[in-house]
Amino acid sequence: MKSLFIGAGNSTVRLIKPNEVPDDWEMAAVTLDISGDCDVDHDLNVLPYPFRADMFDEIHAYEVLEHIGTQGDEFFFFAQFNEFHRILKPNGYLCGSVPMPNSVWAWGDPSHSRVLPKEVFSFLQESQYEQLGKTPCADYRHLIKGYWKVGIQEKGERLFFQLESV
Repeated sequence: MKSLFIGAGNSTVRLIKPNEVPDDWEMAAVTLDISGDCDVDHDLNVLPYPFRADMFDEIHAYEVLEHIGTQGDEFFFFAQFNEFHRILKPNGYLCGSVPMPNSVWAWGDPSHSRVLPKEVFSFLQESQYEQLGKTPCADYRHLIKGYWKVGIQEKGERLFFQLESV
């Protein structure tokens, strides 16, 4: 299995393990950051990412997505998740964490450019759009190139997510 770790320098610590693997399992890992202390030096605000399609089984993004993009920029939001979907193998996982919207760290860190509440991830699921015309739900289907199965867990001041590409 091949995993991509973004925004963590050269760290390959998996805070979320979507697949049951033994503790002694060896993972082929690639690290991506803008710091230069990694395998691939790349700005995550620049799309596309420098990887071929269907390259990774897992992508890990812990405390990084709130530093990328701009609040209210739906075009970048969906383009970025489309890019994650592109570089993941079918049924691959995007695992990560972001500060909870009510956390002091959500907007207290001067490098944060957006907040990702749990509700925003629902727009990545095809089932979200069944309510169109019945609620004020916005229609972003024209921006989505691949849907996700979404798993969310709140732990203290952090929101953990596990997205499976479908």
